[in-house]
Amino acid sequence: MKGFKGFPGGANMQGLLQQAQKMQKDMARAQEEAEAYECEGSAGGGAVKVRVNGKYEMVSVEIKPEVVDPSDVEMLQDTIRIAANEALSKIKDNTQQKLASVTGGLNIPGL
Repeated sequence: MKGFKGFPGGANMQGLLQQAQKMQKDMARAQEEAEAYECEGSAGGGAVKVRVNGKYEMVSVEIKPEVVDPSDVEMLQDTIRIAANEALSKIKDNTQQKLASVTGGLNIPGL
């Protein structure tokens, strides 16, 4: 019986291992960049601004005093929710874009 000569098509285990290690490093770098990224979402014509980082943590909330109406707290709550969701959507898009640049657009579970 002859020894194993590699994978069909000429691929070798060392080359595949090197590619996997490079991809792992690239993924870690892309993840770090995505986590450091910050986005702002706003609502009510800029009356409420929410800043979120790439770890999906709210960094700041800015509310203009003129939109604080004690008789309409529900409107303020909705405005904050809209601004936060806008910022989170931007973060999600940025993270997907960073990771897709490494994976070549492959949808890898858990990423």
